[in-house]
Amino acid sequence: MNEIKILSVLRAPRVSEKTARIQEQSNQYVFEVATTATKADVKAAVESLFSVKVEGVNVVNVKGKQKSFRNRAGRRGDWRKAYVRLAEGQSIDVMAKA
Repeated sequence: MNEIKILSVLRAPRVSEKTARIQEQSNQYVFEVATTATKADVKAAVESLFSVKVEGVNVVNVKGKQKSFRNRAGRRGDWRKAYVRLAEGQSIDVMAKA
């Protein structure tokens, strides 16, 4: 996988209370990824970018919310997130790479 493809697959880490809890309990990290990214793409990108061993990847499509913008109906964009489970003893400092 070339460098441009790797950088285009991972968009940003998702940091929230829920993701922090998941990180502590099951050694999983959550990333916002490109809508065209596959599980194999995400695995290869995380392994090469952070130099860790990935055990599994789960991908979720998130639908955009209906919102009102200046009294007009609008819709936020759809996006995709990936839950990445690392091997035992491995970790990522998501704040350093963000």
